[in-house]
This record gives sequence, structure tokens and C-alpha cells, in this order.
Amino acid sequence: MSTAFAAYVGDSLKSELFTLIDVGCSGGIDPAWRVFGPRLRAIAFDASLDECERLTREETHANIKYIGGFVGLSPDHLFARRIAGKPLYPYNPIFRTSAWRTLQLRKARLEAASLEEKLRHNFWTLTRLADPNKPVVVPDVLKELGWSDVDLLKIDIDGPDYQVLNSFDGHLDDLGLLAARLEVNFYGTTDDTEHVFHNTDRFMRDRGFELLGLDVRNYAMAALPSPFAITSPAQTVTGRPIQADAFYARDPAAPHLRAMGDAMSVEKMAKLAAIFSIWQQPDAAAELLLTYRDKLGAVIDVQNSLELLARQTQGKAEPETEPEPETESQTEPTLSYAEYIAAYEADTPAFYPPPDVPPLPPPRTIRRRLRAALQSFLNPDNVTLTDD
Repeated sequence: MSTAFAAYVGDSLKSELFTLIDVGCSGGIDPAWRVFGPRLRAIAFDASLDECERLTREETHANIKYIGGFVGLSPDHLFARRIAGKPLYPYNPIFRTSAWRTLQLRKARLEAASLEEKLRHNFWTLTRLADPNKPVVVPDVLKELGWSDVDLLKIDIDGPDYQVLNSFDGHLDDLGLLAARLEVNFYGTTDDTEHVFHNTDRFMRDRGFELLGLDVRNYAMAALPSPFAITSPAQTVTGRPIQADAFYARDPAAPHLRAMGDAMSVEKMAKLAAIFSIWQQPDAAAELLLTYRDKLGAVIDVQNSLELLARQTQGKAEPETEPEPETESQTEPTLSYAEYIAAYEADTPAFYPPPDVPPLPPPRTIRRRLRAALQSFLNPDNVTLTDD
């Protein structure tokens, strides 16, 4: 993951902080956000009191706080009243997959394991948990802290995620939220209170957010019935899609949302571009920079930013301090932004190859396409051609 552009934005911030809310912080916040350095401000929540105490002891950033508690809704919240008495998971196919059998086997092994092995596996029952009957309401915590501006929200707590999301209803615009990473389920019923993808998607779209990406987790049905055999890992490339991380963000570059972009502060917009980049969407970041070039130019060097994003698109992590000699394993030079766009416009098919054909780097596109065609012709004989 390239964070060069986000780090550049962080160094360019003068009046604003990058504020992150992490609900479900076991293991700590994502290191990618630490590129904002002293401009980072974060508050993270987890139900394990032991984990929050450990993270607090080891934290070196003065502006990152950890709070132990089960995050949820206040009892008088409208959504809390709507879900009262309803089961959290009325339909859950995970118990029919080999994933569940894997968990059963691991539990049986841990019961007879040494303390060191239990700790290494973060055995849940060995941690001190907060009182589930005293939920922490995140918007109330933000109000107590006096935090009125939030850039990014992450919710991943394997349960009442949708309930926690509803606790922010009516606060998203006031907080100026730019983006959210939310765990979603692909199973469930049509009840509009359930933690399923279609409910989360409707909630976010109704409040002005667009879906930027889905990181889907599939779980195998490798054994039928699953309790009696396991022939593959629980989480697989194939298998049934069970859950995903959904990435939502504001889209001020959209023609019908230009008013929102014009009203957004310049540093806020730069932070949104940084989020796009960290989420591996450099094209969305570049579109934002080009749409608001004059506005963003007051904070960042837009051309330098485009160069960083072009490097990211080509799979290059950091800018080179000096050119490296070309070797057999490194035959493709890094294209500048202008060269990258020119190569795309000159040979668009090279950027959009047929399915099942890996994309080719932009330079020497005609030569590469001819070589690829000949390689395909010779493929039955397993002959591989080189540039030589």
C-alpha cells in the first residue's frame, strides 16, 4: 500500500486535524492513518478492557485515545426501541460452513493449550470485558470531548454494527464526516432493522455517501455436512460471500454535488483525496484534484500530487531519490503523470485487456501487445518470450 500522497497531505495540513473514529480497535488502529503524524487525532473503542489498557500503555501518539466498552445505542434511541425483542441474527448460514467447524476445533484445542498459546491466539474468554448493559454511545463521547469535526468512521464489531451506525443518524453532516468503512453482512432477512448490506447501503446513500468499494470475505462449504470434515480453509477465494468491508465516501467531484465541494474547506477536501488514495482509489483522488485544482492549489502542489498518484497507480510505493540502473527484473521505468496519461490515450486497450489477461504496463505498448499475441499463439508449447 502506498501512503506517499496521504503523508504529503498530512504534512501540508495547517489548520485542521485528521480525525478518526475506530469502533472495534482490537490490535490497534490501522497503521496507514499514522502517516498524518502530529495532525492525526483518533479515538478507538473495544469491548475488551484488557486490550484497551494494553493499547494505551503501548501508544506513543499523544492524540490517540482508547476507551473500553460495548458500543451501542442509548435505550431511548428510536432505533433501539425498534429492535427491542428482535434476534440479532434471525438467519445466519455461518453455522453450516466449514468455517464454523474450524472455530469448534480451535476452541477444543485452546481448552487444552498452554497459557502462552491461548494468549497468542487472543483467546476472547481470557480478557476482561466491559459491562454489556452499559453501552458506550459514540456521539455522546464526541460531545463530551468537544470534537465537532470527524473525517473517518470505522465500525467493525461483528454484531451490532448497524445499531452503532444508527447512533450517528442526524450527526453525520454536523460532524462533517468524509468517509466510513463499515462491516456488512450478506445474509439475513428483509427486515429493515437487520445488519445487512442492503440496509447499510440505503442508510449511507440516503445521507449523501457513495459506495467506493467492497472487500468481500467468502467462506467455504467444503464439507457437507460441515461438522464431519474440513478440506479447505474457512475463508477462501471461492465459497459463499458472507461478509464484507464496505467503503463509503462523499463525492464532491460528481456534477450534481459541486455545491457540496464548493462549501467544503480546502483542507477537508485534501483529506478526502488522501482517504481515496489510502483506500487504493488513486483515480478518485486524481479526479478530485483535477476538478478542484485551483482550490486545492492553496494547500498542496497539485502537480506533485498527481505525480505521486501516478506512481501509486503503477504500483510504485515511494518516489525515487535518483534513477536506478535498469536490470532484467526492472525493465519498466516509472512514468510521470503526463507520460502515463499519454500512454493511456495512445493505447487504451493496453489498460483494459480482455478478461483473464493480466494488464500490461503502459510503456512499449505496441511491442508488448505483439509479443502477447505471439505468446498466446505459442502457449500450447509453453514458450515464453522476452524483450530480447
